[in-house]
Amino acid sequence: MAAAGPVVPAYDGDTLGSVMPAAAASLGLQLYGRPDWDLPSASRVCVVLVDGLGYQALLDPGVRVPFLQARLAETRVLRAGFPTTTAASMGSFGTGRPPGQHGLVGYEVLDPERDRLLNGLHWDPQVDPLAWQVYPTVFEELEAAGVGAVRIGPARFDGSGLTEAALRGGRFVAASSLTDSVRATVATLRDSDRLAYFYWGGVDFAGHTYGWRSRQWRHALVELDRAVATLARTLPADTLLLITSDHGMVDLPWERRHDLSRTPELLAGVRHIGGETRCLQLYVEAGATDGVAAGFADAFGDAVWVRTRAEAVADGWFGAVDAHVLPRIGDVLVAAAGDIGLIDSRIVDQKVLRLIGQHGSLTEAEQLIPLIALLA
Repeated sequence: MAAAGPVVPAYDGDTLGSVMPAAAASLGLQLYGRPDWDLPSASRVCVVLVDGLGYQALLDPGVRVPFLQARLAETRVLRAGFPTTTAASMGSFGTGRPPGQHGLVGYEVLDPERDRLLNGLHWDPQVDPLAWQVYPTVFEELEAAGVGAVRIGPARFDGSGLTEAALRGGRFVAASSLTDSVRATVATLRDSDRLAYFYWGGVDFAGHTYGWRSRQWRHALVELDRAVATLARTLPADTLLLITSDHGMVDLPWERRHDLSRTPELLAGVRHIGGETRCLQLYVEAGATDGVAAGFADAFGDAVWVRTRAEAVADGWFGAVDAHVLPRIGDVLVAAAGDIGLIDSRIVDQKVLRLIGQHGSLTEAEQLIPLIALLA
């Protein structure tokens, strides 16, 4: 069944891009004029980003996470941004700007200079991340203001293309487990750093691999709940703890996916298929935009939201869009409204085909994320 309509973020309001500017404001540094969330002033701030934890998942009756759920009444519900994919969300989180400005506009998007797709997670060494994302990050702003900031995550993230594009600035501390991440966070804040951010991908991994309602996913969430409860107990006094996410998730078994290789007529005039299973970004031949958009709209009806690039920009899907970012966005966008995914089995990585949990579109399940705040 299709959703009532796309959940489009108001990027100057309650969105993921406001989290880090709000954290900076709690430390006394005002950035970008973000909305007043009435967060308390604090000596230190700890920001935890849990990959793949949608707000609606915390409301599911099968979920038992006492620390997180005890705070649902005062949880602020944010919108992740579009598309609801990690590369775009990390760009918004790290810069405080909408995708149309920071330029990380999807999982796989066109690099217009090379006429090739760029994978926002795996990157390409030929693409300079500082040229791709030109705005200063919040971490750089903190560093320039003399506020010590540390980023904590898996060692492979240090110096990666996505990290350099979206999260550069401050210093990096490697941690491979939740326990190590908690210990490193507490240690840095007890030392001289005033802001610590750590990322955890275990919930997202379990959701992708087994589905977000699976036993494995629930186990990963319970592990996280215990870790953040420990973190809250052991943080230095007068530390503001913020817990959020980059997107939600839906389960999408194989029978709910349409293989475009079986309907090649839909791809007539399509040069590149970007985006991901829940939100295609199609780059087409000159003059083919309207025909491709009409073909997908006719084929899938209200199971998808189809927009041309101009329509999506006008509707605010990407927020304000800089001129150099515009050609990175697909000429035609096909976002899943119902329980559907679109793939082309001839070109999609087999590992991606096996994933059950998916995200990328503008449904509530994918778009709504929590922001839990408490003062230690």
